[in-house]
Amino acid sequence: MVISYKGNEKNDFSYFFVSLSFRLIRMETFKRVLSYARPYGKSLPGYLMLSVFSVVFGVLNYALLGPLLTVLFDSQALAASAVKPEFSFSIDWATQWFQWLLASIVQDRGVMRALLVVCVSLVVASFFSDLCRYLSQRIIVTLKTRLMKNLRKDLFSKISSLHVGYFTDKRKGDILSSLSNDVSEVQNTIAGSFHILFREPLLVLGFLAMLIYMSPRLTLVSLVALPLSVLLVTRLTRRLRAGSVETQRLMGRILSQFDEAISGSRIIKAFTARKQVDAAFEQVNDEHRRISRQVYNRQELASPTSEFLGLTIAAGVLFFGGWLNVRGQLGMTWPQFIVYIMFYWRVLEPAKAIANQYAAVQKGLVSADRIFAILDTPSAIPDGTKPVKEFRNEVLFDHVTFAYGEEPVLTDICLSIPKGKTVAVVGPSGAGKSTMADLLPRFHDVTGGRILLDGTDIREFRLDDLAALMGIVTQESVLFNDTVHNNIAFGMPDATREQVIEAARIANADPFIAQLPQGYDTNIGERGAKLSGGQRQRIAIARAVLKNPPLLILDEATSALDTESERLVQDALTRLMGGRTSLVIAHRLSTIRHADLIVVLQDGRIVERGTHEDLVANHGLYSHLCNLQAFS
Repeated sequence: MVISYKGNEKNDFSYFFVSLSFRLIRMETFKRVLSYARPYGKSLPGYLMLSVFSVVFGVLNYALLGPLLTVLFDSQALAASAVKPEFSFSIDWATQWFQWLLASIVQDRGVMRALLVVCVSLVVASFFSDLCRYLSQRIIVTLKTRLMKNLRKDLFSKISSLHVGYFTDKRKGDILSSLSNDVSEVQNTIAGSFHILFREPLLVLGFLAMLIYMSPRLTLVSLVALPLSVLLVTRLTRRLRAGSVETQRLMGRILSQFDEAISGSRIIKAFTARKQVDAAFEQVNDEHRRISRQVYNRQELASPTSEFLGLTIAAGVLFFGGWLNVRGQLGMTWPQFIVYIMFYWRVLEPAKAIANQYAAVQKGLVSADRIFAILDTPSAIPDGTKPVKEFRNEVLFDHVTFAYGEEPVLTDICLSIPKGKTVAVVGPSGAGKSTMADLLPRFHDVTGGRILLDGTDIREFRLDDLAALMGIVTQESVLFNDTVHNNIAFGMPDATREQVIEAARIANADPFIAQLPQGYDTNIGERGAKLSGGQRQRIAIARAVLKNPPLLILDEATSALDTESERLVQDALTRLMGGRTSLVIAHRLSTIRHADLIVVLQDGRIVERGTHEDLVANHGLYSHLCNLQAFS
């Protein structure tokens, strides 16, 4: 499924205009990035109008250099030759009228007054050119920030909706790199190139039109060399893209190593492995430095290359113009020729900016591809269509099989969990206990057989409705960097303080919460780092109590706790399980001796089932596990 921002799509002509400007640089990716800035309808016309005015005033600013030079160096000839022209809508009329105006001022008021008029005109034209450019950039900033907001929104929404297996297969650093570096790269390159799409081409066209108007022959000769500049910059950008892919991959590894160094800091210190970790990081970091240096060197080469070629061409134009002037074929005065050279240089500046941005955009498109690879990840857990609001009778595992790829984890699981009963699943590590629990809320889908809820395959139900029927407490309690209250009320924003406190009391959490500095308003830190393991677990249980689900999944909820914490947590779990249907994954068998049914898994198959007393008397695997734990 492709997720993209949907805005006002009525202005199809605007979108076509934008798309046409970058037809040569992997248009599909570029257009898709650009779609996140929609709607264009209200912004693009104003931007185009301001850009046109900015170009007009910019051209006028340079056109006034000719009269300025004439007033300074040839004012007498100007005063003697100027005649008021007949009106016509043309550049010739505007030029002759301004020359006549200056000649009149020179005759009536003197040279200095004419010089003052030209200088004031220069300042006014420059002011309005820069003002229009600033106002147009404000519009671009609006589109740019809208693009980044919508892109981050879709990326975060996609990541939060991906199936659990996706995060097992992918490096966390690669995902974090897409969220931070790739999004920033898109913002700085593709989103930052909006003005290159509009204003710079308009500047090129405006100044090029003036060049052709002033001397078509000279302009035609000077433009012949431009394709050489385009060819060299294009070859640079091809090599730039390959290096960008590698740098982004390495940045993902760097972020992964940062994450591992933070989360595993105790183990690193305990095993005195800092040198080993530092050496591994230094290897990746140095490789990233080396490739980044190559990429940046190539990127920086585009600017001096285009500038050198532009200067070379300008020098050639100057020489050719001088040659024409010597032969009497230039058709311009020297002040006009100087203005021509200035116009030509102004054509080269936006052309150089386009070439430089072209190189930068290639790097940004690599980041965009990585972002869209996440957005285009298909949902491995398709949503159902049937609503479900209650649990009435039983959950049935009907010949369920599950495998990761070709490796089977569960085989032919048949199990009924009647409403109001507690069913425990035990077995050695790797037997498939947690996987079995994950199938019920559809963190994974079965690869064979089916799971029925009141006679209906759970794959037919809406995922949100199915999840609403279940409360889950895992071995590692997942808490957020927020207050105690917000962690207990997670997913239930309308819960009152009284309801939160009551849930905490049932979970044996209220006594220690009351001793925290701000009570229920205390921030518990990253992953609840300010709390002990038992306290974190009781917060997680309180969260399940507040949800009040008909189905409970307890996945080794006490296995990582000390004896005292286990007693408190087990007491809280007993209260939570009262009157509810529970699937309990147990490591410590003492916690499930009163279960209505105990199922023993081995190598993904059910090998025993019965009550605690029946299984102990059977002297099978369960009895052996009990003996290993000195169970009495």
